[in-house]
Amino acid sequence: RSNCCSKKFINLNLLMLNLKRIIEILISAQIIIISSFIPFFISIPYPKKTFSTFDIPITWQVPSIIIITLIFNGKIVIKAFSLYLMIGLFFIPVFHQGGSLGYLLTPNFGYLLGIYPLIKIIDNLNKKHQKINYFDFLRYGILAISSMHLIGIIYSCIQIMYFKQSELLLYNISKYSLGKFGYHLLTLLPITLLIKIINNKKSQK
Repeated sequence: RSNCCSKKFINLNLLMLNLKRIIEILISAQIIIISSFIPFFISIPYPKKTFSTFDIPITWQVPSIIIITLIFNGKIVIKAFSLYLMIGLFFIPVFHQGGSLGYLLTPNFGYLLGIYPLIKIIDNLNKKHQKINYFDFLRYGILAISSMHLIGIIYSCIQIMYFKQSELLLYNISKYSLGKFGYHLLTLLPITLLIKIINNKKSQK
């Protein structure tokens, strides 16, 4: 009887653990989808209590993925991001500029693939440091964003070589990397405000 009860207890714990992971994956996937449609902008105050808003040509998706990787873990976010890609390619156009299998032919898809090494690098930061300091976060964050853009550039180069459109190489790199890389680095700054909260959450586990 004691063995039977212990097995049931273990099975119940495994079921609860799996349910918790499924919920985390679904929450992460929802955040990834929603953040892909939220534009990033900066409001600058002026005299006479007026504000001027500057739209930035990126969304909140990359910083959101960095945040949920720090909160959960890389395995959860990779599964959530893979689910996001499957939904966008085969079911609903949840990508920033559409969806379907035709999206594979756009330069944007290379940068989506670059999210995988980004998640891995941020997850390494999470595993190596029980308490994350600002310097380490910025160092890993810059490396993660750089790897994402590198994968995007490589993917774009492969496309250009395959379709023999070498005249588009500089245009694609300028539009999708040079035009956005600095802004992606800029998104690391607001995340630093959450580092203390994330550290407190990790210490409570």
